[in-house]
Amino acid sequence: MPLDGADKAAARRAARAIDALRRGWPIGVEAGGERLNLLPVETADLEAALPSSGTISLIISASRAATLKLLNQFAAADPNLPIQISLPAPLTAAEIIAIVDPVLDMRYPMKGPFRSEALSNAPAATAAMDLARHGGLLPAFVLVDSAEDITRAEDAAAFADADALIISAHARLPVAANSEAHIYGFRSDADATDHIALVVGKRDSSTPIVRLHSECLTGDVLGSLKCDCGPQLHAALEQMSEATWGVLLYLRQEGRGIGLINKLRAYALQDQGFDTVDANQRLGFAIDARDFSIAARMLDLLNVPKIKLLTNNPEKVEGLEACGVTVEERLPVKIAANPHNEFYLDTKRDRTGHKL
Repeated sequence: MPLDGADKAAARRAARAIDALRRGWPIGVEAGGERLNLLPVETADLEAALPSSGTISLIISASRAATLKLLNQFAAADPNLPIQISLPAPLTAAEIIAIVDPVLDMRYPMKGPFRSEALSNAPAATAAMDLARHGGLLPAFVLVDSAEDITRAEDAAAFADADALIISAHARLPVAANSEAHIYGFRSDADATDHIALVVGKRDSSTPIVRLHSECLTGDVLGSLKCDCGPQLHAALEQMSEATWGVLLYLRQEGRGIGLINKLRAYALQDQGFDTVDANQRLGFAIDARDFSIAARMLDLLNVPKIKLLTNNPEKVEGLEACGVTVEERLPVKIAANPHNEFYLDTKRDRTGHKL
């Protein structure tokens, strides 16, 4: 159902904050009656903002701090909290970016010295990191004195509320796999991301074959050989066409939810020898940042309570069942490996539990 007034206001504050971050503007995050003013490292005009003397305080993710060999000295009870460090000014924008972007570690291996500080406002800092991740930005900030855009620490949760999703458009869409298909567009009060569902074949009382497919521009459109996304997408549509009917849920959660730009950064880290799991974590993101409750909400709006799920990922089954969807059967997706994605497929099997 759509968000109520309070939740909608919270989601809009979060959306404005994310927009400000993507534009490089500072935001203020309030928690516990105190405000933390933060400037996004990735998008801001750092040269204009950095002081020429004194110290510069940065907030970085726990995983980035671990890469830099920084101990979480002031938050040992919660190792996932962001880390606050200070460095002596002056520093250039390039030096700051080299500190927060792991892709640059091999180019700029020498960093520091760093001094850990007590985290100024842990709830506000944690919420800011979540907002950066929602915006597809590196989770890293410079502390500043002021900011005009103000949000609350709890607003980030409202931004990601799957219950806000509604069907906004529907049309017939013949596709190569099956001319009998209809497309549904889903929009949310909470964010600007649109998701789609393609219902393939003639719907009846039987249980449909369903595929949750996360958007992959490089694989689905450009034919990337680094992943198996494109072949999986087309194999799923063919399998639905051969059955009575099926539903493709195309989720706009590129790169397992880290966004297109960060996925490309992950590719660069993979070229340096890291697997897909380590690459995501070094960038300050979860191994899998996707929200499968969105798919459950889409199925609910389509009145599809029971499914046969086409996936090799048991977490998709668990995620849907936790949201009330009955998964009658898991159907494996069998795709031939190639020399460019063999290591990636092995990593999915060995480190994230994928199985045929």
